[in-house]
Amino acid sequence: MQTASALFRVLGDPARLRLLRALAADRFNVTELTGILGLAQSGVSRHLGLLKDAGLVAEDRDGIYVYYRLARPAGDDSPLWRLLDREFETAAGTAAVRADDARIQEVRRVRRENFDVHAGPDTRDGRQLVPGRSWAAWARAIGLLLPPLDVVDLGCGEGYLTLEAARWARRVVGVDRSAAVLARARQLGERRKITNVTWKRGDIEKVPLADGSVDVALLSQTLHHASDPGRAVYEAARVLKPGGRVLILDLRAHREDWVRDRLGDRWQGFADEALTSWLTAAGLEQPRVQVGTRNSGDPFVVLVASATKPQVPSPISLLPPRRARARRATPQDRP
Repeated sequence: MQTASALFRVLGDPARLRLLRALAADRFNVTELTGILGLAQSGVSRHLGLLKDAGLVAEDRDGIYVYYRLARPAGDDSPLWRLLDREFETAAGTAAVRADDARIQEVRRVRRENFDVHAGPDTRDGRQLVPGRSWAAWARAIGLLLPPLDVVDLGCGEGYLTLEAARWARRVVGVDRSAAVLARARQLGERRKITNVTWKRGDIEKVPLADGSVDVALLSQTLHHASDPGRAVYEAARVLKPGGRVLILDLRAHREDWVRDRLGDRWQGFADEALTSWLTAAGLEQPRVQVGTRNSGDPFVVLVASATKPQVPSPISLLPPRRARARRATPQDRP
């Protein structure tokens, strides 16, 4: 009876049940579970320790990484696991569990794009280990094909994309409204000894740059934080030189409400038509919107949009756009 009582006490915590449900889908390391559950890493480690002591979770070592999985033998259909299976299935429709599932899909996407860590001769999906294969290396190689350009990274955050662009650009300006975030970005640039980046504090809806001062304006996962995305696109177009390009990476409209509270997103993605409309309203030509990445079962679809500033300014580009009207995602917007 003491053993049963201890087991039920372990299962009496909602966070530990969420953790078990996540591990029923796949094995994960502590960092991945921290992102999935939205808990502090110390809390996740403590929960894993209790579940491991109770015989519900086991760990596997894979190189320098430790992964956790359910300690459920194949074919085990004991009453405890049947109970958990039923409860997990019942909870599948709740908002919190749907959010966990969305983050599980995002972790899987990151894994698929991280060959160095997850590709090996014994991987479950059959990929072959290719030493040195890397998305980052390919992006840098493609950058070498570009001419020297002046770039602005709008909403640069901690500067990872800014510093990547600095590898091939003539100069890069990183703009963000947070002084603390810019300080971390500046420190990262100094550690990497990058000298062709300027950091400016400012809002993407009022960019602190002169008209026609850059060749490329980047808006990477930034628009959904803007109070007026249409105005932000207009500002990106304003600072472009004739012939310059706006490049946008953002999410297609979705229904994952948790991103508002947890990540501070103002917008739950955008319809393809909305991005096209804002690019056109800003006086840009040849707008293109296409899927950047999409994975089966993942509620998040990344859109890539681009457009070019005409060599001869269009009259419409001289007028700021009307403030964008906020609207929630509709079923037609869903990926």
